[in-house]
This record gives sequence, C-alpha cells and structure tokens, in this order.
Amino acid sequence: MKHPVDVHVGKRIRHRRWMIGMTQQQLADQVGIKFQQIQKYETGMNRVSASRLWDIADALEVPISFFFEGLSEDSGVSQPEVAGDILSDKEALALVRSYYSIPEAQRRRLFELAKVLSDAA
Repeated sequence: MKHPVDVHVGKRIRHRRWMIGMTQQQLADQVGIKFQQIQKYETGMNRVSASRLWDIADALEVPISFFFEGLSEDSGVSQPEVAGDILSDKEALALVRSYYSIPEAQRRRLFELAKVLSDAA
C-alpha cells in the first residue's frame, strides 16, 4: 500500500523534473539508477531513501524541503489538492518551463506585462 507521504514526494519529484524539462532517463543518469526506479518513485510505489532524495534534490537543483512542501505537519498526510491544480495541467507546466527558460531580466519584464494585462481584464 502506498503511503501518502511517498506519493506526495513522488509528485513533487515529477513536477520539478517536468518544470525544468528533464526526462526520467536524464534524472536517472544523474542519480545513477535506472529510469524505471524514477517511475516508481514518482508514483509512490517505492519509497525514496534519504541519501537518494539528497541526490535527486541535487540533480533537480532544489533543497530537500521542496519535496515536503504542502504536507500537513500534524498528520504527515498531503493536504487536499486545490481544484484545478495548476501543476496537474501539462499545458501550464509547459508554459512555466518556457517562462523559466527566458533570461531573468526579460522574465521580470514579461511578468510585469502579465500583471498589467491581468489587471486590465
């Protein structure tokens, strides 16, 4: 049986990997495992050890705490997903990935333009 924390951590691995445009194979190569193991982590079928999570965090360039964001501290169970969760939409993920591939100075200007346009709507 999958533990809710393992499922949550797996989802966070998958979302971060998608956001930076990395394949399961690329992540597996950086961590030194087979891509099938990454698949099992991402679905919560296999639990990620502390040392492996450290390696994954390094490969994905995030702190370890990133994988636990959104967990309820008192129960250790993931808080209910918000309807229309932006990270579950592949088009939204592609947009976010494209956004972060833009150089920072241009990205800030694009962000300001988006804010102005959303205020005008």
